[in-house]
Amino acid sequence: MRRAAPCAAACTPGRKPGVHGVHGPRFTLLAVVALLGGCAALRTDYPRTPSGSLPPEFDTPSGRYVEAELDRHPGKSGIRLLASGTDALMSRVWLIDHARHSIDLQYFIFFNDATGRLVAQRLLAAADRGVRVRLLLDDAALEHEERLLRALDAHPDIEVRVFNPFRTNEPSLPWKLVQFALEAPRLNRRMHNKSMVVDGFVAVLGGRNIGDRYFDADDHRNVRDLDIITIGPVVAQAAQAFDAYWNSRAAYPVRAYRTRRNRAADLAAVRPELSGAVRAFAQSDYAQAVLEELPNGATGDRPGRWLWGEGTLLVDQPQKIEARHDEPALRIGPKLQQAMDGAESELLLISPYLVPTSRGVRYFSALTRRGVAVRALTNSLASTDQPLAEAGYARERRALLAGGVQLYELQPSRGEGEPPVAAGRSSGISLHAKAIVIDRRFVFIGSMNLDPRSQLLNTEMGVLVECPALAEEVARFFEQAADPRSAFRVELAPAGDEHLSWVWDDHGTPMSSGRDPEVGPSRRLEAAALRLLPIQGLL
Repeated sequence: MRRAAPCAAACTPGRKPGVHGVHGPRFTLLAVVALLGGCAALRTDYPRTPSGSLPPEFDTPSGRYVEAELDRHPGKSGIRLLASGTDALMSRVWLIDHARHSIDLQYFIFFNDATGRLVAQRLLAAADRGVRVRLLLDDAALEHEERLLRALDAHPDIEVRVFNPFRTNEPSLPWKLVQFALEAPRLNRRMHNKSMVVDGFVAVLGGRNIGDRYFDADDHRNVRDLDIITIGPVVAQAAQAFDAYWNSRAAYPVRAYRTRRNRAADLAAVRPELSGAVRAFAQSDYAQAVLEELPNGATGDRPGRWLWGEGTLLVDQPQKIEARHDEPALRIGPKLQQAMDGAESELLLISPYLVPTSRGVRYFSALTRRGVAVRALTNSLASTDQPLAEAGYARERRALLAGGVQLYELQPSRGEGEPPVAAGRSSGISLHAKAIVIDRRFVFIGSMNLDPRSQLLNTEMGVLVECPALAEEVARFFEQAADPRSAFRVELAPAGDEHLSWVWDDHGTPMSSGRDPEVGPSRRLEAAALRLLPIQGLL
């Protein structure tokens, strides 16, 4: 799942789209919807107690190790890249298991699947040890997680909040569509941030949500993604950003939903369910593959090499979702563009949803004219999970190529140039990583896609760091994914021909096509229809 479907109108001028903005007939209809559906309605007046991040305490073996590393690199942040899904999952588990004081998590998606239940069970175990856990989730993607979240929230050391919530927590799609139709300007804006801060001195930041597909554990389809583990000044910035969202007026405790369910009973019932799920997961093919792939443990528990650099957390302000008009001071786009403005020789763009708009096309074309090699990796029509976003990209594809941008589209099946997925079970992949490499010197890794939705509607975050060694690692990720065995390179056809050409390598055989490869007639028809819709600014 990507984000809330971008099918609503833009924010109504002159009206704040905050959760308090529904009155009169629409609010009455929502109340009737909740009553007839038998679902729990949101109490917008529910009291919310502010809280802040706990200061870092280095009173554990890992804390003392981190403190010693930071003393040797004053003012700099240490970073490790998590390019492997198994590393990304097990690093999170290890950090949770070794937490002593606090864990703050902020995610767009937290699926109630095998890996989601594993993380939930470890969070519950941490809370049992006395660790304070705060979990902030966007409400749009919650479907079968409500009971689990209520149960976790019943623990005295766990609090769960939802961001920009629906008026009821009925998970069925029809009920959500009704609410979306009534409050489209507000509900069309989502919190897309991803972060986890542990004990105030280590954080995991990047593009991954919590769920099987993000950790190479899905039976059918997985995604290629990037995270970082970081220590140093960026962690304090991430903690401060979490507090701003946690205490914002758009964040509601899950107990703000009226319900007759006994939360304590839910917690008692969920405990053995989670334990059983974790035992089953430990016996899975995936877990066995992890043991073989990570004989020395996860990246999170290794005292090995850190990549050091001057890092800054770029994060949208939570008030962005309430802005009546574009307010650049609330968003990270201008700061990221300022960094790209300084490119001298090369700009590598990694974005699963690349919708540059005509302004973006002009910007990247101007960079190429002054000698900057601009190369972009995105999803192909065959690999994307969001045909709407692909439609916006396809409308600008020829213009990008004409402007000198090199385009690579990920193949849906694993090529010889790609590292294997741990379990080796999924039938296909999509790109989900979001990163920018500037002159192999500066790197941005985060949650932000290069599209209007990320720029203007959703909230986003990421780390911008000056670190040539990290830049080379991310560039290596780009080169592997853009390899002809893993991606289609899109090229302009001969002069005078309006068509494009896709070229790639199929087990040593050069291949080419005059239309999007590896898609059937129905997918092509769907794509052609979507490309006619006038919704570029919402993609």
